Amino acid sequence: MKTEFRKLDENDLRERLGFPDAATTDKIMDHIDASCLTFLAHSPFLCLSTSDSAGNCDNSPRGDYPGFVRVLDDRTIVIPDRLGNKLADSFLNILDNGHVGLVCFVPGMTETLRINGTAYITDDPELLGMLEQDHVTPSLATVIRTEEVYLHCGRALLRSGLWDVEMQDLAKEVPTSGTMWAEASGLSAEVGKLIDEGMVGAYNTLY
Repeated sequence: MKTEFRKLDENDLRERLGFPDAATTDKIMDHIDASCLTFLAHSPFLCLSTSDSAGNCDNSPRGDYPGFVRVLDDRTIVIPDRLGNKLADSFLNILDNGHVGLVCFVPGMTETLRINGTAYITDDPELLGMLEQDHVTPSLATVIRTEEVYLHCGRALLRSGLWDVEMQDLAKEVPTSGTMWAEASGLSAEVGKLIDEGMVGAYNTLY
């Protein structure tokens, strides 16, 4: 199958897409206003995009109780680090290149909140104490200085039917995490089943 195609430049792109209208660009702010504050207070999930200085990209999910992204002031937000796989891809990228992008979700809402800015990692005890959850204080947090904040239209979520209950049946057609892990690691199906059994217990510990 063909895998190489004509690559467009910016002129080609604009010739086909056109330009955004004023209503689209006028809504882009550099700060968290009252409506965005309410959105974040109800958001339990986001995707964090980072890249290193060479442009190698990563996108990582972040999830917790609604409001886990704390707004310190109208230009500063903080994301606590919770129990994970210790790969630290996002952290390493931020150390190399502080530019980050967030897409934040509220379940059932078709629009998303996009936040772009610059980030750094901290272990400040006072800040971490504010981020305690279920009696567990995170060891690290990501502080972001906002540069662009805006609501993104809901067409992607509407097309995907992401919040439709019947869409959850798709998960039944996908291999289990243990199967995928075993296949990627060159392990047997039996090992995959053991991984699935182990994950049941592991997921009981979230913090």
